Amino acid sequence: MSLMQNLPDPRSMDHSNETATYDARDLILNGTKAEIVLDGQTYTLRITRAGKLILTK
Repeated sequence: MSLMQNLPDPRSMDHSNETATYDARDLILNGTKAEIVLDGQTYTLRITRAGKLILTK
């Protein structure tokens, strides 16, 4: 699954703040975890039961 195909295009966002902002729940479609790839490395983003985010390699 390509995570990027589900994200809004940051270029079409309001540019008064140059930082793209995403809701973590939009990234984690199944409610538990999402995989994020950076330079060939895969990271796992999870939302805990306490509502905290954990990013692991």
